[in-house]
Amino acid sequence: MSENIFLSIVIPCYNESENLKREVLTEVNDFLEKQTFSWEVIISDDGSIDDSREIVKSQIKGKENFRLIENVHGGKPSAVWGGIQKAVGKYVLFTDMDQSTPIEETLKLLPYFKEYEVVIGSRGMERENFSFIRKLGSNVFRLFRQNLMLRHLKDTQCGFKAFRTDVAKNIFPRLQFFKKEKKVTGWKVTSFDVELLFLAEKFGYKIKEVPVEWKDRDISKGKQKSYLKESKEMLMQIFRVKLNDLKGLYHL
Repeated sequence: MSENIFLSIVIPCYNESENLKREVLTEVNDFLEKQTFSWEVIISDDGSIDDSREIVKSQIKGKENFRLIENVHGGKPSAVWGGIQKAVGKYVLFTDMDQSTPIEETLKLLPYFKEYEVVIGSRGMERENFSFIRKLGSNVFRLFRQNLMLRHLKDTQCGFKAFRTDVAKNIFPRLQFFKKEKKVTGWKVTSFDVELLFLAEKFGYKIKEVPVEWKDRDISKGKQKSYLKESKEMLMQIFRVKLNDLKGLYHL
C-alpha cells in the first residue's frame, strides 16, 4: 500500500455477519472508486466469534485498497485504535460497519479540514428507525454531558468521525479505556467518543460538527447489546472523564 494516501477509512468489526451479507463493503467500494482522492479501507476485526472474518476475506479478495487486520478482542475503542495505528492517510475516518451513516456522507466532512483538525458527523434530533425510548435516552445523555463538558457539541456518539491522522494518533492512546486491566467481554462500546473529543478540545484542536444522514441499519445479532446497561455505563463514564481531568490524568 502506497503511503501517499489522502484518506484512510477504519471500519471496526465484531460479529457483523448479517451486515456484511448485505454487501455493505460493496457500497463502500463503489463510492470510493468514483472519488478523485487516494484512499484505503482498513477493516479492524475485534476478535469476532462468528464468520465475519471469513466473509470479509472473501469480499475484499482482489481489492488492493482494502485490508483486514485481526485483533484480539478488546472492545470497539480497541478495534478503532488498532485500525488508526495502521492508517497511512493524511486524514482518517472511522465509520460503523452497518453503514447507518452512508459512506457518501464523507464528502460533507472533508472540506472542513481546511480549518479544523477534527470533523464529526451529527445525527440531529430526528433519527430514522430509532425507538422513542432511544430518542429520549439520547436527549437525556446529551443534556447530562453538555452540563459537564463539550457544551457546544450536540451529538458526540455518532459513529462517523474524521481526524487529521497525526491528531488521532496523538490523542487515542491517551484514553483511560486503555489504562485498565479489566478483561473486555462482548461488544464494549463505552462513551469513548466523549473522552476522545474532550481530549481533542483540551489539547487545542478545533472540532467541527457537521449534520449527516443517519438511519439505523444495524441487523447484526452477535453484539449482545443491552441498551439500559450500556446507557448506565456511558453516563458513569462521563463522570469518570470529568474526575480524571480534575485528577490531572490528561496532559500533553
